[in-house]
Amino acid sequence: MCIAAFVWQAHPLYPLILVLNRDEYHNRPTKPVEWWEEIEILGGRDEIAGGTWLACSREGRVAFLTNVLELHTLNEAKSRGDLPVLFLESTKSPREFAEQLVTEAHQYNGFNLIVADICSKTMVYISNRPKGEPITIRDVSPGIHVLSNAKLDSPWHKARRLGQNFRELLKKYGEFDLPVNEMVEKLMKDTVKADKSSLPHICSLDWEFNLSSIYVEVDTPMGRYGTRSTAVLSVRANGEVSFYEKYIEKDQWKEKTLKYHIKKLKKTE
Repeated sequence: MCIAAFVWQAHPLYPLILVLNRDEYHNRPTKPVEWWEEIEILGGRDEIAGGTWLACSREGRVAFLTNVLELHTLNEAKSRGDLPVLFLESTKSPREFAEQLVTEAHQYNGFNLIVADICSKTMVYISNRPKGEPITIRDVSPGIHVLSNAKLDSPWHKARRLGQNFRELLKKYGEFDLPVNEMVEKLMKDTVKADKSSLPHICSLDWEFNLSSIYVEVDTPMGRYGTRSTAVLSVRANGEVSFYEKYIEKDQWKEKTLKYHIKKLKKTE
C-alpha cells in the first residue's frame, strides 16, 4: 500500500511535485533510490519481484503506482511493480501506453497507475478496478491530487487529510520553494487514524484501521508492516529533477537526494 499527493501543472516553480509513502513489510528486500544498471531510470526497487512503485527517466517520464485495497488477490498475477518500468522503457505517449495496457490489465491484481510525460505536459491515470468493469483511463487535470488505495481523489480519511495538509503547505509558501524536510515531517509522518465508522469495510476492520493513517506502523504475524520510505520528487520548469528519499535500511532511517536534468528541457536553463 502507498499514498501520494502531487501538484500537476499548477505551481509557478514546479510542473510536478510529488510526495509518496511506500508501505510494505520491513523485511522485504528493497533497494533505495538509485540509477538502475540495465535501464536508465531512477527509482527504488523491490528486490523480490524486480519492479518499482515510483521512478523517472532523463527523458522526462515519470510513473508511480499504488495497490487497490481488496479482500482477495491472485498469487499467480503479474507483478504490479512492472507497470512503471514498462512505461519508462516505452516510447509511447501516456495515453498510447494506457490504451495498450487495456488488453493485459486483467492479469494484475488491483492497481492505480499514473504515467506522465513532463515534456508534453501529459499525465494519465489508469486503474483495473472495480473488477469486471472496463479499465479506467483518464487524463489528470492540472491541480492538486491524492492517490491512495482506491480511485484517484477518492475521499478516504487519509486521502482527505493529506490533501488538506498539502494545500495548506502550498498556501504557506506560495510562489517560493517547498522545503523537503517539512513535506516529509509534517505531511507524511501523520499517524492520525480514521474513525472506524468511516472505514470502507473491504477487509477486516482492524487491518483497515491500521492502514487508515498516512504514516502506517503495525506488527503482524509476518513481521512489521508499514511506511518504510518517503519520497519527494520535484521537477522544476527548467528541467531540473530532484529525487529525495528517506528510507529504512537495517532498521535505521537513512536519506539521500539525487538530481539530474531532463534532456529535452536542459537548454531552457
